[in-house]
Amino acid sequence: MTTTDTVVIGAGHAGLAVSTLLRSAGRDHVVLDRGRVAERWRTERWDSLHLLTPRWMTRLPGWLYTGPDQEGFMSTAELVRYLERYARAFDVPVETGTPVLDVSQVGDDYRVATDRGTWRARNVVVATGPWGTPRVPEPVRALHDDVSVVASNAYRNPASLPAGGVLVVGASSSGLQIADELARAGRDVVLAVGRHTRMPRRYRGMDVFWWLERTGRLSRTIDDMPDPVAARSEPSMQLLGRNERERFGADLDLGALRRLGVRTVGHLADAKGSNVWFRDDLHATTGAAEKRMHRFLDAVDRHIAQTGLEEEVWPATRPEPLPLPAPVRQLDLRAEGIRTVVLATGYRPHHPWLRVPVTAPDGSIRQHRGATDAQGLYVVGQRFQHRRDSGFIDGARHDARAVVGHITGTAAVEPEPALER
Repeated sequence: MTTTDTVVIGAGHAGLAVSTLLRSAGRDHVVLDRGRVAERWRTERWDSLHLLTPRWMTRLPGWLYTGPDQEGFMSTAELVRYLERYARAFDVPVETGTPVLDVSQVGDDYRVATDRGTWRARNVVVATGPWGTPRVPEPVRALHDDVSVVASNAYRNPASLPAGGVLVVGASSSGLQIADELARAGRDVVLAVGRHTRMPRRYRGMDVFWWLERTGRLSRTIDDMPDPVAARSEPSMQLLGRNERERFGADLDLGALRRLGVRTVGHLADAKGSNVWFRDDLHATTGAAEKRMHRFLDAVDRHIAQTGLEEEVWPATRPEPLPLPAPVRQLDLRAEGIRTVVLATGYRPHHPWLRVPVTAPDGSIRQHRGATDAQGLYVVGQRFQHRRDSGFIDGARHDARAVVGHITGTAAVEPEPALER
């Protein structure tokens, strides 16, 4: 058994951020990952995916992107290389190919068992990210066996799916991007629309994330939210992370998909054999998303007026209202030639190896600012862990500082910035 001060589980951006701050504090530690650095980005993302956040927002402790195309969006391959360079630059002690099998308390310490050995540590930081296992809507389980069901983390490209039409379930960022790609590849696509957040890629000349940061939306904490549960389940924004304004247009929304021939329907309600039924809620769902978008854009306009930015930004031009079809309540997938259902319905937390009683009924880890009720057990990188941006690459650095500060009993100190190019 190897003894160390802290075991960090997960070598994604959150785990690497924690490691860098622990090293700056002089704390002995190890980072364990079942695969390689950024494994999920390598193996659980589709081929054409780009980050939704601009390159200038890819900030980590001691690490800033200062290369070209600051307003552009990293591909997953570019992000993997970025995180690999970060790990090398700060000599992160990563043990790759080391899946964690059991985390248990042993007295005042923790026992972390893997298939490559066991560690004993005073502290454990779970940095496996907000993704666990895909949520599978109950109706999908009643589909006929000849309908292929593919979760978004297993989708790679249109050619990887069986021939024929596709029903995409979920209309947040992943569902829209997959539906867009499939439609452009010539597939017949039906999109089952659930809760979502419509948002323009740019507003008044600036990226929407510039406005989210500028107006303080990203730094809002969970303590500021009237309903923390609702805040943590807020759907992701309908955005496209590609620099293809001339080719495809900057915005991706239900209107853009309908122009490509995608048919939009309401929530998936039921299924049996090859028949599926949908709720009559498409107009209500999209209407609520429109109101949320305009509330945010109203706030941006107020911020501009209050801070005297009128001369520095473009005039206000808002997205057009969405034309919506008459509701469709039922489809026969076999008759429609639809052979595949792609699930973009999010994830549920999954920590089967965590033997410490800190999980909520939904599987999430109970915590405040990253600290759990179990002394020495922490988490980093969860959705809205403390700040609204906690689930983004840029936001994990704040939670990492809080956790490392709690471990060391002092304010976490970042290393001198190394400018990543």
